[in-house]
Amino acid sequence: MKHLTHTLWRTAVVLGLGVPGVTLAANNPFETAQNLAGNVGTAAGVGEQKSLETIVGGIINVVLGFLGIVLLGYMLFAGFQWMTAGGDEKKVANAKDMIKNAIIGLVIIVAAFAISSFVLGSLVNVTQQ
Repeated sequence: MKHLTHTLWRTAVVLGLGVPGVTLAANNPFETAQNLAGNVGTAAGVGEQKSLETIVGGIINVVLGFLGIVLLGYMLFAGFQWMTAGGDEKKVANAKDMIKNAIIGLVIIVAAFAISSFVLGSLVNVTQQ
């Protein structure tokens, strides 16, 4: 069994080191580097002009995403409070209120995202016509 395990590990190492080398050797390395640099630049937003609607939409998406993460943490904290209440009804009621508030906050964030997507989408359609 030990011999089989060593053989499998050796095979995995040889394939893991050999396959990428063969793949990279098939292409021109300078062309590959230029393509990768172009892809990174495009993904970073360098070299292309973005409209005001796109920038505002991106900012709104980031803010709403951050708020969603905060509310998820708030809900996890409330669940932890509930689990560690130890049968104390006051702590359980407080944790339930926290969970209810987190759900209401998530509904508000989803509604804000839907409204902003609709408004910004309509704004982009109007300005492009």
